[in-house]
Amino acid sequence: MNPRATISLALAALLRNRMRSALTMLGVVIGVAAVLMMESLGKGATAYIEATIAGMGSNILMVVPGSAHGRTGGPSSSGAPLFGPADLEALRRGARDVGLVSPVSQRPLRTVAGGLNRSTPVSGVSPDFLLIRGWSVVQGRTLSADDERQAAQVCVVGHTIETALFSGSTALGKELRIHDVSCRVVGVLESKGASAFGMDQDDVIFMPFSTFSRRITGTDRIGLMMAAARSADRIDDAKAQITNVLRQRRHVLAGEEDDFSVRDPREVQAVLGQVTGMLTTFLLGVAGISLLVGGIGIMNIMLVSVTERTREIGIRLAVGARSADILSQFLVEAVVLSALGGMVGIGLGLLASVGLARAIQVPFVVPGGAVPIAFGVSVLVGVVFGVFPARKAARLNPLAALRFE
Repeated sequence: MNPRATISLALAALLRNRMRSALTMLGVVIGVAAVLMMESLGKGATAYIEATIAGMGSNILMVVPGSAHGRTGGPSSSGAPLFGPADLEALRRGARDVGLVSPVSQRPLRTVAGGLNRSTPVSGVSPDFLLIRGWSVVQGRTLSADDERQAAQVCVVGHTIETALFSGSTALGKELRIHDVSCRVVGVLESKGASAFGMDQDDVIFMPFSTFSRRITGTDRIGLMMAAARSADRIDDAKAQITNVLRQRRHVLAGEEDDFSVRDPREVQAVLGQVTGMLTTFLLGVAGISLLVGGIGIMNIMLVSVTERTREIGIRLAVGARSADILSQFLVEAVVLSALGGMVGIGLGLLASVGLARAIQVPFVVPGGAVPIAFGVSVLVGVVFGVFPARKAARLNPLAALRFE
């Protein structure tokens, strides 16, 4: 029997029981759709993390007191001292591959404007900080070297602060009271939205580090220094130079563990990428189980179909059909069921991926390589789980099949 006739007979048999055929395909549809959804969302989450880390700035390095096993952003549990202005100047002079470096000191403080107030993270930084973060202003200007030198009572604010404390009007040129210090808004920052960890990056106020240290904290000690390498290919060199300068400054002897850490956001990205990959793999395994269940469903229905059509098989064998013809017909039926289920699953999976990506606010990434693989696996499921019923049909005894009621 030629392939066209075999396919025609297989389709006719499937169309005689449309509802049963549709329900049989459901397991494959769900499995393929789940595979594509997990792959797409996994890639979207990875792209979102990469974009968020890139949004922190170019070639960033973070220097904190304490060893790599201590706490970040302050002294470690071993009592490592904070940095000082002299350490900052030493990095500017001695780390030639460090293009920018800024102290960062932050506290949540009560901020008041007119009759409105809120608790806000307020940071003391140098003018280099906004350059490191790649953060520009949409109104006014950024902090300047003169502001830092004169300990000027000025600040730049995020979009959230402008909205919350100034009732929708511009904050530029207005006065804020931060703790017990008045400060004039000289700039409004561009909006960055929420971070990958759900934090509002626009709920910020930046003021000169000299002003912050003298009027708010009362100390010039530095809990965090942010630096930027001159280029992406010099990040490792910049880390090594920062380490050498600070080991000398802090009198760390050869063989002793550093009492500070130089953090690279690429390390965070690698860890998050591993976690995302593990979760994606786990969920793909769950989706694979759905495909397995769908294959078992196909085999079960095909066995039922063989039993129901035993007399038909006997008649075909009696009029000259070969066992290979019967085998190929039932195998084609199983493959058609699984292939149609794969195509429907691909369509539903892509549509669901778009909706879920919008719902959780991650980029929609088309799982290009996963589409042909998912379709190929669905066809393979039909072949694997269709072989046994097809062989059972092909091995029927024609006389016994004809007598079957």
